[in-house]
Amino acid sequence: MPELSAVKSALAGQQLELPSWAFGNAGAPARLLEQPGAARTPQEKIADAARVHALTGAAPRVALQVPGDRVDDYAELARFAAEHGVAIGTVSATAFAGDDGRPGSIAHPDAGVRRQAVDRLLECVDVMDATGAASLRLWLADGIGYAGQDDIAARQDRLAGALARLQARLGGHQGLLLEYELSEPSLYAADVPDWGTSLLHCLALGPRARVAVSTAGQAPGVSTEFIVALLARAGRLGGLSLSAPLHGDDDLAAGATDPFQLFRILREVVAAGAHRRAAGVVFLLDQCHHSEPRIPAQIRSVLRVQEATARALLTDVAALAAAQQAGDAAGANAILLDAYHADTRPLLAGLRQDLGLDADPVAAYHRSGYQEHIVSARTGSIPASRA
Repeated sequence: MPELSAVKSALAGQQLELPSWAFGNAGAPARLLEQPGAARTPQEKIADAARVHALTGAAPRVALQVPGDRVDDYAELARFAAEHGVAIGTVSATAFAGDDGRPGSIAHPDAGVRRQAVDRLLECVDVMDATGAASLRLWLADGIGYAGQDDIAARQDRLAGALARLQARLGGHQGLLLEYELSEPSLYAADVPDWGTSLLHCLALGPRARVAVSTAGQAPGVSTEFIVALLARAGRLGGLSLSAPLHGDDDLAAGATDPFQLFRILREVVAAGAHRRAAGVVFLLDQCHHSEPRIPAQIRSVLRVQEATARALLTDVAALAAAQQAGDAAGANAILLDAYHADTRPLLAGLRQDLGLDADPVAAYHRSGYQEHIVSARTGSIPASRA
């Protein structure tokens, strides 16, 4: 069995990234999903994220979404974050906007629309330069709805050309994360529908382009942990967007619908050493909670990921390898189940106390009065969205 000191050391080094869009009002124009006390500005989103990190000690970076988090002075925004004990992490880019983008953005058949979309992405790199962000996360709502609507191969050529231009603009310390989602949007032929498409483009772009895997974006019956293991083995796992697999990235906390799947995914991450900071994998809680207060929901997500990671670290690797070598399928599965059923909450509570934090971050948040403060202070909330 692994030494507990080594497990605690690995957990102490774990770093998750919180999404700015988890803290503000979000939704479609026809149905804005508002909450009392929701963050109205990028600064308030960062302050809320900083509160989560202060209580958990495991979420020191905040992902921005552009243009949703657009400000006049991004360097000042980075200073604001630093004053609150966090840093700007990934810049998550949106290239589509308006009716012109219906057939896509950087793969659009019209050169003018493509140029506008690429310019929006290049703006995101400017944001990275100003804030010190190291990764640009790109998800495209590009695709066609009808057979024959556009040339599929030509769209891939346009996509490749735009990505190459974007990659050329990135600095030497910056990287591109190309995320895919099969089910969002649901189209006849999405331009980046799966990990294979994303990987092919990343391979063409070079080593600083890597695949971002969403736990919510897979085809039914597909083993997400297989994809994670395969990409990690190839050195092309760049990001893991953690959310509930049955609800996209819209509501439920990580592991809410299938905690065993979360454990299995993180088991492959740990087996590949991709949980270490040196691996450079971005672990993003890609969520926007609607049915529960957002800050406690983000705290719970951090705790669930920590607990699943601890179980993965506690797996008896030697016994598992012996069972696998012996062809003992049931025995190997039992070893994984033993690790999955381990109660890692006392271990993590002790770790938090070692770090000078409250053993129960959710209870500490409710005692703090922060929720009551923001509900009172943020009256007349300005609607915010991810677009």
